[in-house]
Amino acid sequence: MIEQIIFYILTFIAIGSAAYVVLSQQLVRSVFMFFVTLFAVAGLYVFALADFVALTQIVIYVGGVLVLLLFAFLLSSKDSLDAMAKIPSGLLSAHRLSGSLIVLLFFGILIYAFLQIDFENIAWIKEAQLQKTVKTVSDNGIRNIGVNLMSRYLLPLEMISILLMMALIGAAHIARKEPKTE
Repeated sequence: MIEQIIFYILTFIAIGSAAYVVLSQQLVRSVFMFFVTLFAVAGLYVFALADFVALTQIVIYVGGVLVLLLFAFLLSSKDSLDAMAKIPSGLLSAHRLSGSLIVLLFFGILIYAFLQIDFENIAWIKEAQLQKTVKTVSDNGIRNIGVNLMSRYLLPLEMISILLMMALIGAAHIARKEPKTE
């Protein structure tokens, strides 16, 4: 019972903060609410017994992508931010109509699929339970991933980190204002 309550709270936080990210006109608040959204999704991964994916979600998305978004925001010019502020902000304005229709259609499909599923009698779960091939969560999978990342795949991991650092330096260089020479 308590698990369901926590699950629904995390789901509400994820959906609510994601809606705020999309609907907000203030970039700083959107970036920080995106931070909340990513943490809530990581919590949902924990409930799905995907602890490695939850940890990866936090390390890569919260630790990496969100920092890059903050740098991009902080390094962006005042002119581009002012131009974004002039975009019409009506919830159902003409430039948001097609996106709103797609979202409503997708949401309708999700609700229809959710109502059609009988969660107590899913065939592949019943078959796995009968054949006793249900996998349980263990630390061996995470341990193997960690050992492989730090031994076998260390060079590609470091190459990716250097590539991300180069992208960050390039973004900072592009965003830097050059003095005008007349």
